Amino acid sequence: MSHEPQQQRRDPREPTAVGPVPGPPREEGVEGRYGGTGRGSRGTSADREEGHGPADRDADERHGAAESRGGARAAKSRPGRTRPRRTGLRRAVPTWRTVLGVSLLFAVVLLGGFVAGYLLVDIPPANSAATAQSNVYLYKDGTQIARDGEVNRQSVRLSQIPLSVQHAVLAAEDRDFYSERAVDPQAMVRAAWNTVTGKGKQSGSTITQQYVKNYYLGQEQTVTRKVKEFFIAIKLDREESKSGILEGYLNTSYFGRNAYGIQAAAHAYYGKDIGAVDTAEGAYLASLLNAPSAYDVAAHPENRPRALARWNYTLDGMVTERWLPLSERATMIFPMPQTAGPASGLSGQRGYVVQAVEDWITSSGVVDEKTLARGGYRITTTLERKKQDAFAAAVDRHVMSRRDPDRAADRNVRVGGASIDPASGRVVAMYGGIDYTRQYVNNATRRDYQVGSTFKPFVLAAAVENGSLTQDGRPITPDTLYDGTDRRQVQGRYGPTGYAPENEDNVSYGPVSVRLATDHSVNSVYAQLAQDVGPRRVRETAVALGVPEGTPDLTATPSIALGVATASVLDMAEAYATLANHGRHGTYTLVERITKDGMELELPETPARQVISREAADTTTSVLMGVVRQGSGMAALSAGRPAAGKTGTAEGDKAAWFAGYTPDLATVVAVMGQDPDTGVQKSLYGALGLPRINGGGVPAAIWGEFTAAALAGREAQDFDLTIAEGAEEDFYLPDEPGGPGDDLAGPGGGEGRTDDGRTDDGRVGEGRSAGGSPPPNGAGTGRATNGGIPSDGRTPPAGGTTGRPPTAGRTGGSATGGPVGGADQGGGAPGGGTRGATGGGVDDSGPQGMGGTGGTDGWGVLPDGP
Repeated sequence: MSHEPQQQRRDPREPTAVGPVPGPPREEGVEGRYGGTGRGSRGTSADREEGHGPADRDADERHGAAESRGGARAAKSRPGRTRPRRTGLRRAVPTWRTVLGVSLLFAVVLLGGFVAGYLLVDIPPANSAATAQSNVYLYKDGTQIARDGEVNRQSVRLSQIPLSVQHAVLAAEDRDFYSERAVDPQAMVRAAWNTVTGKGKQSGSTITQQYVKNYYLGQEQTVTRKVKEFFIAIKLDREESKSGILEGYLNTSYFGRNAYGIQAAAHAYYGKDIGAVDTAEGAYLASLLNAPSAYDVAAHPENRPRALARWNYTLDGMVTERWLPLSERATMIFPMPQTAGPASGLSGQRGYVVQAVEDWITSSGVVDEKTLARGGYRITTTLERKKQDAFAAAVDRHVMSRRDPDRAADRNVRVGGASIDPASGRVVAMYGGIDYTRQYVNNATRRDYQVGSTFKPFVLAAAVENGSLTQDGRPITPDTLYDGTDRRQVQGRYGPTGYAPENEDNVSYGPVSVRLATDHSVNSVYAQLAQDVGPRRVRETAVALGVPEGTPDLTATPSIALGVATASVLDMAEAYATLANHGRHGTYTLVERITKDGMELELPETPARQVISREAADTTTSVLMGVVRQGSGMAALSAGRPAAGKTGTAEGDKAAWFAGYTPDLATVVAVMGQDPDTGVQKSLYGALGLPRINGGGVPAAIWGEFTAAALAGREAQDFDLTIAEGAEEDFYLPDEPGGPGDDLAGPGGGEGRTDDGRTDDGRVGEGRSAGGSPPPNGAGTGRATNGGIPSDGRTPPAGGTTGRPPTAGRTGGSATGGPVGGADQGGGAPGGGTRGATGGGVDDSGPQGMGGTGGTDGWGVLPDGP
């Protein structure tokens, strides 16, 4: 019997004793199953300390789980313990489960659409462009002008195309062609983004996609076409080799000049087979793919910088891709292409018309260039046959018939002209050159000759429009006096600007009004006037009137007033038409209607809007009427109608302009000098047997004859003008002292000046005095060849064109023209109140007794004159 004390069972209701609980001894070094070190231990030390064993713990866990379940049920019945509900903006944010579900659904739909598209879209047969039709061009009355001929297409094998030319095309269009897939989604997204964000319309197409568009589809910009292009390109890439695709692309691409395929392009631009084209020429042909017409430097010389930049981009890309040694690249010179050999039936003015109309259609977004070139369009233009013929007849009479094949300077003469109806904005006549098959460049649309002083009216219009002030705070009106001193520095707000333009022949005028400075194109006055108005405002006014914003050298500096910008004849006709239309501008149009397969295409409509005030436009018109009545543009009086206009001469006498208008018609004429072999601009000295050609001579004479013929049968209309306050013109009787005729630069004071200040015979006017007394003959230094009286009083030579008409406040000009008869009116009696009544010599058919004996019909500049 053991005498050890027996362990008594503890009442659970008794508190647990603190301290160790006696138990069996532990074995050292032996770890229990539940973390203890004794072999017999079944619980942790914490369990032992709490008086619980494993069984008790299991029971507690079961009890806790039951309590949790009960607590959860209780929580549901207690609102304060629920999960917060989504409110406000959080409700609009989808959960991750929603996002994942939608993304999976979109992926499934996209994959299904791709599979369906791939299965449903087959590679179609070649489109109908392989047998493209001609376009037909019609006058406004429906009679045919021209048919542009069949499409020029010649296919060659890829092996016939030099590798350097192939590389040039890849460098220009798709440098990763051989390594990339048929479509480039990243490039397509980037191009779409750039187009949407205003960075310009761009293409994200690979060469494969472009080939599909050219050969299998069309050029229309629709979603359906783009989807078809996408799937056909993928299929084609799997079924045809890269070399085969490149060959097809080079044989179907449009290069301009009606040439499809690189073989036809090689003949059109360089007159040789593609196999004979070198690397530099190949790079130019490759550059054309980006913009065929824009980069044709023979047709559009003004775009040479852009074409040259694209050519350099192509060659630099070849160097980057290691297709061209840098040493060879450094020696290359731009290969000027030959002039185009136009299609048959485009001789005379027809080719110029077709070219201008095509440019208008494509630039207006009606049809893109490649689609138009495929043909089938019936295009009714705004041109009127009668007026078109009248323009050609006037140019033939005053220029072409006077050219002498033995006179070298006559080879350089070019003429461009355009006429617009101010009320509608329609171009009613256009003269592009002597013959499209002989002179390919359209002189009416080219933008590479300075417009000279024909720009000055825009400065005056800007001054009136903006209520401008002189540097000393005087309001600028036509009668505001300026300092006409030669080489006078333009004064800015803070002093001299450093710009001091010289007047022609370095003539100084002293104090002179804006009106008379306009009559005689005083450069020093207009440069200061532009500074006073603000060159930026002058530029804005010119653009508003119709001068394109991207016109070369249209810079906001005081020199802008002297016409350094190179707008086209058509651009200037549009701007002058806006002045004639009292400041309302509507974009000019060359196209009345376009149909294809009986369906009429929608044409852009730009309603006329008031771009400058009527007062600004009409005040400018009133001043320009003085240029025709008594300034450098008096040859335009041959139109026999009230007219306003301005003469202009380009730097170096490389072009002479006359821009003018009646209430019915705005017309601009330019005579240009250009070497027919090199294309270099040349001066007009000695051309047509004249010492020089200025705007008041041949261009104004062409303008007068054309305007008279174009408006024949229509009653002459006077200008209905609303003049700005303080801008009314003052007239003085001939013998009234103190009138403008007594000013140093008075309108009749021996001036005989042209647009840029030169006398009509190229010499400074004689007989000037402090009091402005006229020379003995009244007509001043009128150019001898124009029928005026030379400063030395000699008899005018035969063949003169203009007897000096009289002017207000001065003794009239000589009563007779040249001995053989001139092409314009004769002189008149003192005071300028009469006009020539009888034709003279062999040229007696013009209006108002052109070049004849002075009569008494009352054609003067006084208010009561007709």
